[in-house]
Order: sequence, then structure tokens, then C-alpha cells
Amino acid sequence: MTPDLMKAGAQIRAEHEKIVAQKAVSGGASYGRVVTGELDVTHGAILYLDDITVSFDGFKALNALSLSISAGELRCIIGPNGAGKTTMMDVITGKTRPDAGKAFFGSTIDLLRLRENEIATIGIGRKFQKPTVFEHLTVFENLELALKTDHGVRASMFFRLTPTQLDRIGEVLTLIHLKEAAQRTAGLLSHGQKQWLEIGMLLMQDPKLLLLDEPVAGMTDEETERTAELFLSLEGSHSLVVVEHDMKFIGELTQGKPSKKVTVLHEGSVLAEGSLADVQANEKVVEVYLGR
Repeated sequence: MTPDLMKAGAQIRAEHEKIVAQKAVSGGASYGRVVTGELDVTHGAILYLDDITVSFDGFKALNALSLSISAGELRCIIGPNGAGKTTMMDVITGKTRPDAGKAFFGSTIDLLRLRENEIATIGIGRKFQKPTVFEHLTVFENLELALKTDHGVRASMFFRLTPTQLDRIGEVLTLIHLKEAAQRTAGLLSHGQKQWLEIGMLLMQDPKLLLLDEPVAGMTDEETERTAELFLSLEGSHSLVVVEHDMKFIGELTQGKPSKKVTVLHEGSVLAEGSLADVQANEKVVEVYLGR
């Protein structure tokens, strides 16, 4: 660890200790008061966005967006192109800084105080629309590279997988339906299999929150069905935010569970939120999105 990182870490710890002391005096927790620290989901929410506004040359990509995701929840987010879905994920991951608002991971980690690379290490994983894997390496090697290990030159020279790490790779291979393809070169996989591999690489990082941008785009019906099974198996142990246009896929993720929320974004704000049946029956949602 570099001296700069050590100094930054010491400052974060000092700030957190000061906040803990303030909480003890005031008798409670508040998103407005807490700055940084360990992930704390005792209040239920793993992600909390409040009045997030992002403008690009006068255009409001996000307009006072407020959203809360519970720990272990699988939340589907839909909306027309330009609704602000990708910008929202850019804010959560530190790629875009909002003009106003608050963004917290749990009740103690202020995402707006962290850089993009720092956010990637605290338990938030993001999958983009186009799969990004090392195509010249095998499926197994891709997962091995994604392990949370020291990737320095010296450490890499002497690195050997432990039995625990081998077991973890095996578990993920089974989970993403690629156990039989472990030694296949990633470039030879189908589009859907590459999507699964990238999701597997994210899982090797042990994320608490997964942001998944149109994960079934370009998949076959069978691959889409298997992806739904994968996401449902992750629900509870992980929190998932799934941005999709495929309403059939959304239906597979929410079927039989009317308590599952679907959020509809429009013009940078939440237009509607509720069960899939509720949002499908919402006249405004039909007008701006589903009716098109």
C-alpha cells in the first residue's frame, strides 16, 4: 500500500470515528450525517439515492431522482431510451458526478466521496451491455484473473490457487452454467455464454450489489431463461439492480411474487413503482413506454 493510500485510509478512519461519536451523542443514524465506514445495512437499504440531478449541457439526464434498494432485493428497472437508466448507474459507480443529491451504499458509505476505482472495491459490481472478457484466455483463466488477490508482479510470479479458491471457481462455473466449458477459449463462447462469464467474473469479486445493464440483450430464449434462473439464485445473498427492455424476462424474474418492485424511469425521475402488474396497468407508463 502506498503512503498516499495509507494517509487516505487514516483520514477515512478518523472521519468515521468522529461520526460514530456524534451518533452516540445524538442517538441515531442519518444519511445526511454519515460519511464513510463499513457497509451497514441494518436500516434495510443497501442503496439509497436522494434527489440526484445530473445535467449535460442543460439537459437533465437525471431530475431529482430518488430510489432505495433493500439488502438482498432483486429490483427491475425499466423505461424508454433516454430515461436516465445508464446515467443512474454511472452515478452509483462514480463514473458521473451529480450536480446535486445524495448517494449512499448502506447507511455509512457516501458514494459521492469515493472515486470510481474505490467504489469497485467496496462491493459494487457492474455489468455493461456488451460483455467484456479476455477472449484469448480460457473460461477458467478469466475467473482466476477476477479473483480478489494481489496482482502485483512479485505476487503474480509466485501465485498458486488455494483449495478454497479452486472450490470457489468451481462453484461459480456451476452457477453460470459453464462448468463443461471451463477449458474452452472465451472467444469461442456464444454471446450468451460470454454474458454469463462476465457475470461470473463479477461474482469472483464477492460484490454485495450487482448492477446489470440489459443482461439478456442478444440472447436466445434458452439462454434468457437460464439467466433468469441465475439471477433468482443470487437474490438474497446479493442485491441486484437489473435494467432491461425485455418484458418477458422481467416477468420471469417477478412471476409469482407480487411483492417484487419494478421501477419505471422517465425523463430522469421515477414515473411509477410497484409490482409488474401495477406498472403495466399504469396509464402513464403505458403512454410513455409500454404502449410504444
